[in-house]
Amino acid sequence: MAGIDTSVPHSARIWNYWMGGKDYFPVDQEAGDQYAAIFPGIFDLARVSRYFISRVVRHLAADLGVRQFLDVGTGLPSHDNTHEVAQRVAPDAHVVYVDNDPLVLAHAHALLTANPAGTTDYIEADLNDPGRIIEIARTKLDFSRPIAFMLMGVLGHVPVVGEDDVEARRILDAFKQALPSGGYLATYDGTNTDPAFVEAQAMYNEGGSVPYALRSPEQIARFLDGLELVEPGVVQIHEWRPDPNPFGASTPVNAWGGLGRKP
Repeated sequence: MAGIDTSVPHSARIWNYWMGGKDYFPVDQEAGDQYAAIFPGIFDLARVSRYFISRVVRHLAADLGVRQFLDVGTGLPSHDNTHEVAQRVAPDAHVVYVDNDPLVLAHAHALLTANPAGTTDYIEADLNDPGRIIEIARTKLDFSRPIAFMLMGVLGHVPVVGEDDVEARRILDAFKQALPSGGYLATYDGTNTDPAFVEAQAMYNEGGSVPYALRSPEQIARFLDGLELVEPGVVQIHEWRPDPNPFGASTPVNAWGGLGRKP
């Protein structure tokens, strides 16, 4: 693909490799294997997180009647993308993806194949500028009706600043304020609950890739402060409404997440 450097590992392609995708190069596999040599659980985490997202989207569309989704930090296309899961349940669902990664943008055409009854769109914007994301999203989604905002595995890219985690809170407060009444915020992120995970992530962060901050489960739970938690609350993602998946029984992973509703 023109303009894509295949000699340097890229975080989105590494994650795609861990998830069992096909959009990566040998350099990405090498970097992914170096990480996995310290923390082998990264393969399970990547795949379990994909099925957590699928369960959340399916529950939102099938059980909670949501027809609009804003997926921030979508990453590379993979199996069961948000629009595929939502439109399988509700063909008229509208999904807007947000990312600012040039590699992801280059693959955006693969995400824009929607069910004819629904729509799939894309916003090029940075998570750290939630105001711009929301401003553009207002031109693509109906904010007088419920919307599901999804920040799945992306808030780790926001550094932990102070005891109050002020940068993450600033971003989340902007999204919560814009969220229509009856809308939902879904989120998950990796946790600092395994020393090997912490060690592997520190090595990764020092390697020049976009850094990712592991937080405690309590810090992630606070992401949904002010919202009504959907059962079972904020839990390890393999425990959130588990159901059968292609990888068999749910594997415990070092990531926590949940879903909250704005009254």
